[in-house]
Amino acid sequence: MNERIIYLNGDYLAESEAKLPVLDRGLLFADAVYEGFGILDGQIVDFIYHMQRLERSLGELSIPMTFSIDEMFDALMGLIKKNNAKAGFLYLHVTRGAGDRAFHYHDQYVPNIFAFTQGEKFAADEMPPAIELLTYPDLRWARRDIKSTNLLAQVMAKHAANQAGAYEALMVDANGLVTEAGSSSFFFIKDNVLHVRPVSQEILHGITRQTMLRVAEERGISIIERTYSLDEALAADEALITASSIYVLPVGNIDGNKIGDGKAGAFTLALREGYLAKARAEFYTPKAS
Repeated sequence: MNERIIYLNGDYLAESEAKLPVLDRGLLFADAVYEGFGILDGQIVDFIYHMQRLERSLGELSIPMTFSIDEMFDALMGLIKKNNAKAGFLYLHVTRGAGDRAFHYHDQYVPNIFAFTQGEKFAADEMPPAIELLTYPDLRWARRDIKSTNLLAQVMAKHAANQAGAYEALMVDANGLVTEAGSSSFFFIKDNVLHVRPVSQEILHGITRQTMLRVAEERGISIIERTYSLDEALAADEALITASSIYVLPVGNIDGNKIGDGKAGAFTLALREGYLAKARAEFYTPKAS
C-alpha cells in the first residue's frame, strides 16, 4: 500500500518522512490552531468559511498567517490529488513555531504548517445512521470560539462515549445546559422548530453548523437561538449533530433515552440533503491572478 502523503511547510512528504521539532510550541503548549474540512467529489467543502475562521483563530492568538487563502487552497488541493482523496476529511494545523520552552512568546517564531487527509466516516450520499450520544461534563477552557488544539477535555469526553458504546459525547455545563457535542454542533427539533445554541465564547462557531442553518432558513424552517437544558433536548422530536467529517447526522438516543422514534427524522434528512447540495454548489474557485 502506498504511504500517505503529508503537506509540511510547503513540501509534500511521505508520512514517515514528515517531522516537527520536539520544541514546537504546539507540542509543548497546544499553542496552535487547526481546521478540519470535508472532502466531497475531490473538492474541499466550505473552504472559504473554514479559512475565514482559521484567520480569526490565528489573529486571536497573534500567530501570523504566512500564506494567502488561495495559496493554501492550491496546496491543499495538491495534497488531495496526491492522496487520490475523492471523499473524506482534510486536516490543517498551524503552530506558532519552535523555540526553547518559555510561556511567553515573541514575534520571531516561524509557524509550522502541516496537513493530511483521512477517509470518510459515512458515505455522503447514503442513508446516515441514527447515532447515540453520551452526556459528559463540559470541562473545556473559556475561549471555545478559538479553534485551538487544546482538546484534552474533548478527548476525555469522546473517549468516555466510545467506552460506553456511544458514537459521540454531548457536553453539559455545571448549570445543566447543553453546550455542544465533543467535536460537533448539536441541535434539536421540537414542534417543527429547530433549536440551536447562540454563538459565543462558550461554543465553537461551527462551519458546517453555519451552512446547515443557511439551508434551514432557505427551506423556511423556524429557528430559535437560545440556551437550553438537557431535559429539553431529551424531550425533542428529532436531534442532530453537524461537523465537517460527518456533515449532518441524526441522533437516535441520548444516554439510552430514545429521541423521537429513535430513527433519522424527516427534518434531519432534509437538512442533510440540503447541506450536501449547498456544499457542492459552493465549491471554492480561486480568484483569477
